[in-house]
Amino acid sequence: MSRQQRQALDALLRSVPRSETQPSPAEQRTGFAAAMTRPAPAGVAVRRTVLGGRPALELEPAGAADRGRLLYLHGGGYVIGSPDTHTGLVGELAARTGLRATSVDYRLAPEHPFPAAVDDGLAAYRDILATGTDPLELVVAGDSAGGGLSIATLLAAREAGLPQPAAVVVFSPWVDLTLSGASMRTKQDADPIFTEADVRAYADLYIGDGDPSHPLASPVFADLSGLPPLLVQVGANEVLLDDSVRLAARAGAADVEATLEIGSGLPHVYQTEHGRLDEADAALDRAARFLTSHLPTPVEAGHTQEH
Repeated sequence: MSRQQRQALDALLRSVPRSETQPSPAEQRTGFAAAMTRPAPAGVAVRRTVLGGRPALELEPAGAADRGRLLYLHGGGYVIGSPDTHTGLVGELAARTGLRATSVDYRLAPEHPFPAAVDDGLAAYRDILATGTDPLELVVAGDSAGGGLSIATLLAAREAGLPQPAAVVVFSPWVDLTLSGASMRTKQDADPIFTEADVRAYADLYIGDGDPSHPLASPVFADLSGLPPLLVQVGANEVLLDDSVRLAARAGAADVEATLEIGSGLPHVYQTEHGRLDEADAALDRAARFLTSHLPTPVEAGHTQEH
């Protein structure tokens, strides 16, 4: 893996000018879309659809297996981002898994504060199951706030009596809106993207008058028992590092199969740098292997459907 690539990325991220005043959510959304949007890889068809009553993007790789579905929840602090901004990342994951992926345009704060995003995540999950997807052939993934939302969605599904999916992968998940992780301060200089104040601003917009320690807002405080096998990937150079470390530890303590990967010298959701950073492509390959390894083989799938 290339130290030069990591250093160049860090320098690039630090070169982004910081505004003297907090931009409005609309301005942040426009800027994020301009900076982050990348096309799906060749061979991945993209079409607009609806899932759980919300707009969504479906990304289907050529020769997608009949079995298996991927539900993806995008990042953006619950305030910015969309399936469009994450087309490249979700398309890469779809291509690597060979699975048809659906990325949901859940409602954003501050127009729609907590628990709107969780309600939309649960509605999407419920819709996938209602339309005939076997939970054993369903996997879930998300990044940043979407990583936290992925865990919250599965907790809400558990409470609703719905079956869990086969596996879940989260990239740099934001799972503590109280910002109590030590890395929020100890990694401030190492993080080229966020300060504690940046993260707190998103938390305030999402939670509003609510309780930031609510387990569906901050799943690091939830009982995680019964969740499916979990892979957490995070960069060492991010203020949200301890969110990932504590999430994996909490999952393991609840007897959930949990794998934690910490990438040296890497920033928040470094997987978005696929094609430009060796570590990003390698991480996506590992994430895809993790997800598909928990799906039944075609023979097992046929046996499951017969019974």
